[in-house]
Amino acid sequence: MLIFFAFITLLTLTLTNHNIITLFITKNRQDWLLDIIGLCFQGIIIPILQITIIFQLYNNLLPSLKSALTLHPLIAFSLSFICVDYLYYWNHRLFHTPWLWSVHKVHHTVTAMDVVGTSRNTLWTSFLIIYLWVHSFFIYLLQDPTWYIFGASLTSTLDLWRHSTFTPKPTSKIYHLLSSLLILPQDHAWHHARNYEGGNYGANFKIWDKMHGTYSDNEKHPENLGTISNLSLSQKLFFPFI
Repeated sequence: MLIFFAFITLLTLTLTNHNIITLFITKNRQDWLLDIIGLCFQGIIIPILQITIIFQLYNNLLPSLKSALTLHPLIAFSLSFICVDYLYYWNHRLFHTPWLWSVHKVHHTVTAMDVVGTSRNTLWTSFLIIYLWVHSFFIYLLQDPTWYIFGASLTSTLDLWRHSTFTPKPTSKIYHLLSSLLILPQDHAWHHARNYEGGNYGANFKIWDKMHGTYSDNEKHPENLGTISNLSLSQKLFFPFI
């Protein structure tokens, strides 16, 4: 419900913003199809796979571990929201290596930061993202996964926000509070810049990029976004190696 509410809120804000709605209108048919298919796949198909096939896989391989772990709610939340976030930092960096860039570059074809493009991807990219496997494993493992799920949901909500253009003004107190901790939309916009040189791989927290020297600090928004690609829709969805 948290993720759905965040998506509807950000979409509504987008549709009431004149400058952004202009970008919506000019978005081409292929990009619309990529974004809608990606949202449906990530928001519907992947969760179904998690609670059916992935859970059944763990049940067959590790039957004695089902609901075997008891954690304090704060620890369960931190495991999901902080520890898995660090693992994702490295997962994301791996996507930017020559070995996996081909399957990730479709995500970087977005030419404007908007919430609808959050899940634009080659469809089977989701199977290479740690969230599918790690979240499923800990939900399977925990006796009460409520707070772990809350942490995962909050991460997904921030992902939607990170791909939007709605950021507090740099002069505001809330901006200075959030910018010291979280990857903000303008931070992630530089990750999507057309002249991208690497950096800002983090999902929730900036600390991972700062620890490993990959953080790029810039309060302005990049002039141009998106990797240029001549791939067809089917190639972007299934076979982006050409």
